[in-house]
Amino acid sequence: MTAVHPPVARMIHVTGVVQGVGFRPFVYRIAMRHGLAGWVRNVAGTVEIHVEGDTGQLDEFEAELRAEAPPVAHIDTLRSEPSESLGVAEFRITESADAEGNRPVPPDVAICVRCEAELQHPRGRRYRHPFITCTDCGPRYTVIDALPYDRERTSMAVFPMCERCRMEYETPADRRHHAETIACNTCGPRVWLASREGTELAEGDTAIREAASLLVEGGVVAIRGVGGFHLACDATNDAAVKRLRERKHRDAKPLAVMVATLAGAREIASVSAAEARLLSGPERPILLLPRREGARVTASVAPSLGWIGVMLAYSPLHHLLLDATGCPLVMTSGNLSDEPIAIGNDEALRRLARVADAFLLHDREILSRVDDSVVRFVDGAPLLVRRSRGYAPLPLRVPVPSPDPLVAVGPHLKNTFTLVRGDSAYVSPHIGDLESVESLVHFSAALQRYRDLFRIEPTVVVRDLHPGYLSTRIAAELGLAREISVQHHHAHIAAVAAEHGVTDRVVGVALDGTGYGDDGHVWGAEVLVADLLGYERKAHLAYVPLPGGDAAAREPWRVAAGYASLDPDAAPAFAAAFAGVTDEERAIVTRQIERRLNCPLASSMGRLFDAAAAVLGVRRGKSYEGQAAMELESLAGTHVAESLPLGITEDRGTLRIDPLPLLIALGERRRRGDDVRTLAARFHESVIDAIVRVALRIADAEKLRTVALGGGSFQNARLLTGVRQGLTSAGLDVLVPSRLGPNDGAISYGQAAVGAALLARAV
Repeated sequence: MTAVHPPVARMIHVTGVVQGVGFRPFVYRIAMRHGLAGWVRNVAGTVEIHVEGDTGQLDEFEAELRAEAPPVAHIDTLRSEPSESLGVAEFRITESADAEGNRPVPPDVAICVRCEAELQHPRGRRYRHPFITCTDCGPRYTVIDALPYDRERTSMAVFPMCERCRMEYETPADRRHHAETIACNTCGPRVWLASREGTELAEGDTAIREAASLLVEGGVVAIRGVGGFHLACDATNDAAVKRLRERKHRDAKPLAVMVATLAGAREIASVSAAEARLLSGPERPILLLPRREGARVTASVAPSLGWIGVMLAYSPLHHLLLDATGCPLVMTSGNLSDEPIAIGNDEALRRLARVADAFLLHDREILSRVDDSVVRFVDGAPLLVRRSRGYAPLPLRVPVPSPDPLVAVGPHLKNTFTLVRGDSAYVSPHIGDLESVESLVHFSAALQRYRDLFRIEPTVVVRDLHPGYLSTRIAAELGLAREISVQHHHAHIAAVAAEHGVTDRVVGVALDGTGYGDDGHVWGAEVLVADLLGYERKAHLAYVPLPGGDAAAREPWRVAAGYASLDPDAAPAFAAAFAGVTDEERAIVTRQIERRLNCPLASSMGRLFDAAAAVLGVRRGKSYEGQAAMELESLAGTHVAESLPLGITEDRGTLRIDPLPLLIALGERRRRGDDVRTLAARFHESVIDAIVRVALRIADAEKLRTVALGGGSFQNARLLTGVRQGLTSAGLDVLVPSRLGPNDGAISYGQAAVGAALLARAV
């Protein structure tokens, strides 16, 4: 007679992004497949599984947990230990248990393939349902009010499930089992079209079709999406795009375009296989792609640029609109310049009434404001330009755990904040420029939501060194027990090093627009030797006066004037920079430089790009940050070019890069009629050559083999590729941003990593 062995029991703890992603139903299905008994539940940021069966079945169960996890899930750790058998006869999903600890919140993800097919199926009961979701897709962070993530703690709580939805929700084998945003046309949220005055014009599917008709006719429609409002118009209609620009006060800054399918994206842009995977993946960012010659999207979508921002529809409402219009749509943030996007219906009607002709609204409340993410590919790998929907609020790690909970409040522009508990860092979605009261309100609301969701009450605040930043004022107003200041470019390098888990000294190349330096001047092209605890400045661009201060960042000709003042004999080379500038303006700037009135000294790479654009006659004034640099990069393209001279000198152990000879050479060649595209390429190669040479000298002198590249200038693909290749070909290890971008959106994380290391050292 065969002996019957008692079941073996194990307790399994799974951490990572394992809540709100259908992980418990997934565990249930695998347990059923193997005939196992036990239970699964959520506890804080962990999924706990008690499972009973024979040893072979349990081993297969654990292997499949890793191999077959839901598409949005990410397992950080899976720890298994023997447990006492409870003698249970079945496997079940139990109620979530609340507890302290690190609690990852999943980001909002795109509609999945199965829901998209169901949306278009005429005989399906969710045919053309604008809010169709399942456990693998749909909103998460933007609808969560509190953790643990269950329906009663989301903005879906006000929509009681109908009998059929309830049955799906409670059936473990169904793909909507515990899908907290489950709904259908009978019981789900409502969509309607409203006038500027808020009068309802149509509802349901009729509202969507009428909104589409308005778009096809050249109108501007405000659309309530997942993380906020979009402003939409027909991307093939030049008059409509220009009308939107005029109303939104966005003269030239590129506008994103949304298409329904990957084939639609390929009609307007060149898309590689890797880019296609990201475009159609769950994150669905705006992806910067080379514009296809002859694309029917109007040039005014992205003036003077060789690329275009494209995203695929990520919500069912987007799909329905695009199906009805049959054309690509401009889909830009629903705001006015320097304001956060609108999220509430009343708020949108109030703030956007002068921009939109009509409003496509719904009543599923948005609890957290989230912009679209922006990505570009460099050397075959994605580089984040803006980290928001699809990525935030997924946590990162800091390599040195903080002994105290802390908040890093970030920079003044492209702001994010970061909350840290232990080694877990929660970087906020993109907040934006802290330039308005509305932005400060948005910052405060987002910070409070993070504190509530993750149950982190910081006792330490980390801020930028600049005393005048609004983020510095925010830090003071938090009134925490301790305040730590971190220099801007040290934070840039710390962010890159920390993301890669590096705590040793590195050569850090930080290239951007502006940051407050230790000497009170404006820094922006710095080579540091740094770790998380401190840094030494080893090289920088030679200082140049910036007449008008902030005005110079808006008017590149002013920067050119600053450089021209360093060598009056070179005036002819700078002539193109001042075309159209009045004698009176030139005289004022000259006096500012001579008397050092509102004329700070700067070592900024961003301002050097501005000066080059002015000298080449490309751009004398700017309507948005980075415009001159983006246009220079677009002109340079992939043209092969030789570098021009930059001076490198040494002063008391610090290397100084002098770009004046380069600017003079560019101006003289342009006056002789050299092609501006070739000169733009030569400018890039000259900067790359100088940065590589300086970094190699410092690495050799300091006996270091690792270089970290950070700062907004490294959003320039040609610059990043050239510097990285130059350093790697010399045998150095080069760290570049991956999970965060190189620009100021990473500053708060860098501040947090430095703050945590300083606090840990003091313990």
